[in-house]
Order: sequence, then structure tokens, then C-alpha cells
Amino acid sequence: MKKNTVKSIGKLAQSGLWYSIIPSDPAAHLFAVTLHIAEPTAVGQTVGLPAWIPGSYMIREFARNVVQIRAESNGRKIRLKKLDKHSWQAAPCEGPLTLNYQVYAWDLSVHAAHLDRTHSFFNGTSVFLRVVGQENVPHVIDIQRPHGDEFDAWRIATALPTLKAKRGSFGSYVAANYDELIDHPVEMGNFQLASFKAHGVPHEIAITGNVPNLDLARLSADLRKICETQIAFFEPAGGKFAKLAPMQRYVFLMLVVGDGYGGLEHRASTALICSRADLPVKGKPEMSDGYRTFLELCSHEYFHTWNVKRIKPATFAPYDLQAENYTSLLWLFEGFTSYYDDLMLLRSGLIDQSTYFKLIEKTINGVLLGSGRHKQSVADSSFDAWIKYYRQDENTPNAIVSYYAKGSLVALALDLTIRAETKGCKSLDDVMRALWQQYGRDFYADNALSGRGVSEAVVETLIDEITGLRLKHFFDRYVRGTDDLPLAKLLTPIGITLADRRKPGKSSLGVRTVQNGSDSKLANVYEGGAAHRAGLSAGDVLVALEGIRVSNNIETLLARYRVGDTVTILAFRRDELMTFSVRLLADVAPQVALNAEIKPAIGGAAMRSAR
Repeated sequence: MKKNTVKSIGKLAQSGLWYSIIPSDPAAHLFAVTLHIAEPTAVGQTVGLPAWIPGSYMIREFARNVVQIRAESNGRKIRLKKLDKHSWQAAPCEGPLTLNYQVYAWDLSVHAAHLDRTHSFFNGTSVFLRVVGQENVPHVIDIQRPHGDEFDAWRIATALPTLKAKRGSFGSYVAANYDELIDHPVEMGNFQLASFKAHGVPHEIAITGNVPNLDLARLSADLRKICETQIAFFEPAGGKFAKLAPMQRYVFLMLVVGDGYGGLEHRASTALICSRADLPVKGKPEMSDGYRTFLELCSHEYFHTWNVKRIKPATFAPYDLQAENYTSLLWLFEGFTSYYDDLMLLRSGLIDQSTYFKLIEKTINGVLLGSGRHKQSVADSSFDAWIKYYRQDENTPNAIVSYYAKGSLVALALDLTIRAETKGCKSLDDVMRALWQQYGRDFYADNALSGRGVSEAVVETLIDEITGLRLKHFFDRYVRGTDDLPLAKLLTPIGITLADRRKPGKSSLGVRTVQNGSDSKLANVYEGGAAHRAGLSAGDVLVALEGIRVSNNIETLLARYRVGDTVTILAFRRDELMTFSVRLLADVAPQVALNAEIKPAIGGAAMRSAR
């Protein structure tokens, strides 16, 4: 770091802290980071990296990527003592303390940091040490361009507020506190950039990756519809939306790869990974399944701008970034967001009722497929996200339920229940707006963590107050309990039936297979199915069924046999060939379909309205 840079930025952060970060060796995937602490604590300043990133409930140990770290004060080396897996304490010193460290960045995901000669991406949780005791002072960040002519055209995309940098340029940015610092990911490189306004709020789309014939105009127009629909949803009175929206500016950070999918929400941006084939192509107006899925992802992460980034569980206000933060409410924050992400596509006109029905069908069938739904409630699934949902294995369908998927069905059932019992006077929309008005709107007032979180008890009480109903029985059975949701009963009054489209007499092994070349490998063995009863296990590679080689033809082979027939299956378990006698059972994989018998159904005015 140049002395004049240190001096100028130091003046800007006299009452706070300043960092500099530079992609120092893109080929080795190394960031060089400097942290200058003007007033370290007299007993020896403690610093540390978070153990996890908000929005992704798994301990990730970001400190493991710190390659080397050293400290100095007034030109003198200061001893650093490692306190635990992610914290260091500097020896007491007089005057400012400066730490210099390198971070290895080769995680191609939305959760950490990635750096090579094509681009740079980082979340603050991966690169910025937290200064213990000074989390709530201003944090200045100097983002520097990597050295070399090949990087001359690089620019920056981030929602971080600028200080002395022009938007999109290298230079100094500022955050009001550490919580804000780590909530604004940064992309550097030669990305495509598009912009639009949604109800007066500026939005940007930064697209990293080669995408031939990308229909950027269509992508911008579609995202604008989603954003305007959601802003208006939370502020239905209309008027000066830009003043009522929770952010002054929003950025979609998109990394395009050959095959990938993922997203992570932030207070004024989202980090996304998508497959190249999923993005719209110029001259092809039809909506592919992949593009619709990508828009669902964008809708989901954007809805989080309200629901989880500002309306938060009480245990997230504030976050403890060094350990797990347990809450039983992820069914609301992720499940309800999963309900509204598709519904916002419908309300914005990007999908029709038929497509919306298919999305609901897919969710219902996915939830009904696993027996884990009878063993774990969505409240318990939320609490155990740290050790179960984010650490799934071959037995997951038999052991847990998804607070995303079943949580979205809880939202659907609750919405239908409220509408029915209030004769259409109230809906889940009213509940979400009440949560926003009472807990979310002022959460970051004056850039401070002044808001309060929502407790488990408060949620249920608030829903009762808003709707005028008493819904304890609903929560006991479907949120804290493991009962299947009565969707058929709830949908019938609005003219929708749930039909079972399973083919009678179809035989099944009760497994999910994956292909590895020509090998057919058991990924999941469903509890109670034919394979389970015969002793087959996840990881087994099917070799032959009744003397016929198994490759990707297992369904074709099974179609030649009836329910109740016994067949011989050869399979490799590790390197041992085993023989299994399997009595085929009826296919019980759910094939629920929604049929609209009368208007207006879910896609009609009742569910389209923003009430």
C-alpha cells in the first residue's frame, strides 16, 4: 500500500477503520488485504473472520483461507496470537495497528470468494477481519485494481456506498458498520452491465461470463416486472415508491457458467450463479424451463430484501457470526419466500395460471416423496438446518423435510385458510405487510442496527391479530407437527381439485438413480420401497436385472414386470458383486396434478391481487 494512499484514507476514517483489498495474484487466486486500526484496544486488539455467511446456514470456517497474516505498529512488528480457529489477538501496542494478510479465493459459489484472471468476486465475510469492539464504527474500504495491462478495463459492481470513488470504479467505499460491510458483495472484471428503474429505484445487472446472443433487453424487462411487483406488494398504497422501498439502489450480480445454479440474498443486492443455457436468447421469445427457473431464483432472492434481510428472526438481530444462530422460523423466512417467488411471477404476468399450477404440483410431489416429512416438522427442520438441511446425504429424503418446500406449502395452506375463514377479507399478504411495517421497515434506520427481530411466539400472535382468527391448531399440526397439509380440502372450495396421475399397476424399485457414464448408481433408496426391503443401498451400482445389463434403461426393464413379481438384481457395492432378490412393489411416487374446474382458481383475481 502506498504511503499517500494510507494517509488520505486514514483521514477519512479517523473515527473508524479502513481496509484495502487488491487481487494481488489472480493466477494464484490471492487477495492482499490491509486493515488499519487507528485506535486498537489497550489490552491487545482481537480480530477475526466470521464462521458463516448470513443466508447460508452452515459453518464454513472462512479463516481457513487466510494464507498468512502479520501485524505492525509504527514500523515495529507486533506479535499475533491465534486464539481459536478464526480469531487472532495482537500484543498491546501504542498507536495505530496495521494488519496485512492474504486470502486464498477459489470457491466458485455465492458464499465465499473467487479470483482468477477473468474476474474477481468476494463476500466481505471471506476477506474482511472483524475488529472486536469496533463493529459499529464507520468502515472505509479501498478497492484496488490488480496490477497489469490486462486488467485496465476492469470495473466494479457492488451496492456498497461510494466515498471517493465513482460508481463502478476503483477507489474508496464506505459502510456504516461491520454488518453493512459484509452485506455488499463485490464483483470486479469485464462484465456486461444493464440498468433499469423499478418504481423510481435504480437497479443494475452485472453479468460475468460469456453469453452469446444474450437478450439483455428482455432480461432487464422481466426483472423490472418482478421488482416493481414486489415493491408495490409491500407498499400497496402507491405513491413515492422510491422513498418507501428498502434500498436506494439494487444490484444483481450474475456469474454465468456452463452448468450451475445458486443465489444468496443481501440487503441491496444478490449474488447469483446460473447456467448459460438458462438465459434468454435474442430472437427466441418463448420462455424455456431453465429461464423460468432462473427468474424464480431472482424473484426469491429479491423477496428476501424484505423477508429475512429486514424482517428477521430474533436470533439474527444482530447476528452472531462466530457460531450457529438457531431459529425455528426458517419455514417462514425461506418457505414463505419460496411461496411468493412463484406467485410474484404470476402476478407480474411472466407466467400463466397453467405454469403456476405445474410449479405447485412439483413442490407437492417433492414433499410427498420423502418419508422424512413424517419424522421432522418444518419448525424442527429450521432449527436443525445447520446440521441437516445444509449437510444432506443419501438418507435425507427418509429423515428430514425441507423448510423451503414444505414451508412454501404451509404458506399456501395458510393463505387459503385465511382467505376462506375471513371470506376473502384477509390473506397472507396482509400478514407479510404487517411484519414489514412492524419489524422490517425501520430495521436499518439511520444505518444503525436499530430494529428488532421476530420471535416464534410473536409470529403466531401477530397472524391471529391481523386475521382475527385463532390458528394455534394449524401451527400445532402443520408447523410444529408433521401432519400432511390438507391442500385438497382447501383448494376444492375455489374450484381446484388434486388428482392422482399415477399409473395403476406400475412396478417400482423405490429408488432415485444417477448416471455415471454408463453406470446406473442408486442415489437414494426410499424407505419402505422394494429396493429397501431387498437390502439394496444408496451407492450401489446396478449391473443387471434378470440377466439384462442395466445402464440408463432401468425404467424400460421394470416395465416388463408386474407388481408382485420377483426379479434378480446384480449390483456392485464398492468392489464386491452382490445378488439381490427383489419383490417389485407398486410405484408410490406421488404424481399429484391440479385441475381447475371453475374460475377464478389460484391464478384468478383472488390470488393475483396485491391485497
